[in-house]
Formats: sequence, C-alpha cells, structure tokens
Amino acid sequence: MKITVFSFLLIFLFLKPNFANSDELNIFGLGLYDFNKKKNEAIDFRFERRLDKKIFDLGPSVEPLYTIKPFYGIEITSDGAAYGLGGFYVEEKISRKIYLTPSFGGGLYSNGDGKDLGNVVQFRSTLELSYEIPSGDRIGLSIGHISNASLGNKNPGTEILSLSYQSSF
Repeated sequence: MKITVFSFLLIFLFLKPNFANSDELNIFGLGLYDFNKKKNEAIDFRFERRLDKKIFDLGPSVEPLYTIKPFYGIEITSDGAAYGLGGFYVEEKISRKIYLTPSFGGGLYSNGDGKDLGNVVQFRSTLELSYEIPSGDRIGLSIGHISNASLGNKNPGTEILSLSYQSSF
C-alpha cells in the first residue's frame, strides 16, 4: 500500500493514543471501500476515537433524549487514499447489549491511487450497529457514505461497509 506524505501526517495528528479515560472507545475497522460500485473497490482501514465528552444534549434538560459527543479518526484504503476527519456521534443503547450509533463528520481527503471524490473537503455520515461481547468490548457493523456535498465540480461519493472492533483500552 502506498502511503502518501498527507496520510503520514494524518496518522501522527490523529492516532496519538490517550488511553487514560476508559469510557472512551477506540474503533478499529476493516471494510470494503466503494463496495456497491465494484469499479473502484478497495480495502478500507479505519481508526476512530470516540470521546466521552458531552457537547450538548437534545431533549428535556432533566432527562435528555440524546447526548452529542465528538469523535476523530482516519481512514486509509489499499489504493493509498487517506481521509482524516472529526465530527459528532450519538449513541443509543437499544437493548441490553446492542448499540445504534449514527455519526457525521468532515475532513480532508487525498485520493492517492484510489477514487477521486472531486474535492479535498469531504463529509461522512455513518450508521453503525454494535454488539457488546462478554469482555465489555464490542463488535460492530457499519455503513458509511463519503461525499463532498457538491463543493467540487463532481461529486461521485462512495459507500463503505465496515466491520469493527471497539475497545476502551
């Protein structure tokens, strides 16, 4: 895999581990990039850090419906594309061991030898379902969409199907 200078810088900026707060999650994902189009399909490697810092609550002030929290991360494909982003997520425990986590973020994208998404600025929306295993860690399945929101002359977008391991270590 070709690693560009851009992706190398993103690794140092975003992957500085801080494992002091065990309520924060580290997400390691492996997925299929552009899985629904087959023409530009690649392997997607993802690392995210979900912070347990409340930005604000949605709903009544006594018992909020949802709490919005920040995340940051990086995705690198087997074609050398790199995407560093930050954004917000909401986590909903929908059963004793199952979580639903929608997220939205934006960041900078370099296509490397991969798919040209039409602009360096990209946005990602993701919907994830995860299951808590006996150790307290989680296994998740997510689908995400990356797009430049028509900021560029073209906006082909891409979809990513990903399996993840989530741990608070």
